[in-house]
Amino acid sequence: MRKPAMTVAELDRFLEKEFPQFYHRGSGVAIEDAWFHGCRVRQAYRETFIRPGGTISGPTMMALADFTMYVAVLASIGPVPLAVTTNFNVNFLRRPAQRDLIAEAKLMKLGKRLAVGEVAICSEGHEDPVAHVTSTYSIPARHLP
Repeated sequence: MRKPAMTVAELDRFLEKEFPQFYHRGSGVAIEDAWFHGCRVRQAYRETFIRPGGTISGPTMMALADFTMYVAVLASIGPVPLAVTTNFNVNFLRRPAQRDLIAEAKLMKLGKRLAVGEVAICSEGHEDPVAHVTSTYSIPARHLP
């Protein structure tokens, strides 16, 4: 198995610097593991995530999935801050528990300019996913010296 381009510690440092509006000590987001073509990210539960009806909001899960996909791309290609989402599709499958959310990303294709992957989100302690996401990231052309 190929080693990741960035370790969890390297991802932490890079994202705290490049993406502080989402990834910071108070965000409740933690990268649990990263490998070539994938990663696992946890979003700590917060009462502010609850929408009417008692479920965790869709925007909370969508932000977690998009961030998790970004981490999977960086873990596979290295520190490329301008990699961006070009397509995002989410299916909400069941009501999430009022617990931490665990998102696991898997890249299905990693090319020079595009990365295509999927993210499964589960409530902590539950195996069945609450949401399934497919996403495409655009990778900027690399600049030669």
